[in-house]
Amino acid sequence: MASLWSGQRGTIKPKANFDAVKDAAALKDAIEGLGTNEKVLIEILTQRSNDQRQLICKAYEGATGRTLEKDLKGDTGGDFEKLLLALITPPAAYDCHEVTQAMKGAGTKDSVLIEIFASRSKQQIEALKDVYRKETEKDLIEKLTSEVSGDFSKALILLAKGERDGSNSVDVGKAREDAETLYKAGEKKWGTDESKFIEILCKRSIPQLRQTLVEYKNISGKTLQQSIEGEMSGELEELLVAVGKLSVVYKLQSSGFVSVQGSGTDESTLTRIMVSRSEIDLLDIRAEFKKLFEHSLLSDIESDVSGEYGDCLKAICGGDD
Repeated sequence: MASLWSGQRGTIKPKANFDAVKDAAALKDAIEGLGTNEKVLIEILTQRSNDQRQLICKAYEGATGRTLEKDLKGDTGGDFEKLLLALITPPAAYDCHEVTQAMKGAGTKDSVLIEIFASRSKQQIEALKDVYRKETEKDLIEKLTSEVSGDFSKALILLAKGERDGSNSVDVGKAREDAETLYKAGEKKWGTDESKFIEILCKRSIPQLRQTLVEYKNISGKTLQQSIEGEMSGELEELLVAVGKLSVVYKLQSSGFVSVQGSGTDESTLTRIMVSRSEIDLLDIRAEFKKLFEHSLLSDIESDVSGEYGDCLKAICGGDD
């Protein structure tokens, strides 16, 4: 399972000479001492991989008879607590809980569903669905179908079913053919045929789609994103743009990192992205952020987020650019 959630471009790597029992003892002292030692919590939980944190959780419960989750809830609070809890939650379970939360109450938080299903691999989505099934004894696809509707629902359900091709090979001829299909379904047509966009963008492999984007620009003179934004609206537009970007750019422009730029930080999105990408591609996100906004992600975190929450985010961010 570890390989699903780690990549070459993360800021957090497994710690060498790792000792779960020693780390658990240090966390116990930090929590049980006179006043919680937040520095120790941050240092240990942001400098270990998620797999290592799971071993720490087991060692902690063995040593104290209590779960680390329960003690963190009792000794920390607010966004800092949520961030620490996110760090000690297995990735598939964390994604599952975020999706579940997005579907709770009046009105579904479509932006959360878009961010997660557009950016996770086929295998990661399967792991998320497995956790949902175990925890609720229900089927996530059925739940999503009851929450969303229209063309947006068709696209989201395709992604959630994991119907995207998982291969790494690229067929240039097929990419050209798909680009032509998209051009005829959008720019060249009076009224857009959304079904063609949904079929191609939600089913082709990521490498294949990258080539399709190149071919599309050659044919139309526009980027696919420009065409989608000109032809569609609402959640379907947001989802297809997210899928079509195929990179951290969507996460930067449509989620947490812009919130640092905006009129108030969206802490829940910032927490989710920083934690979920920390072992996969956060270095790429930092580089893309610098390119887009001409200053570093770290400098924005420093100016917009304070206290232990800010210190923990800075530790995950891993450095300046």
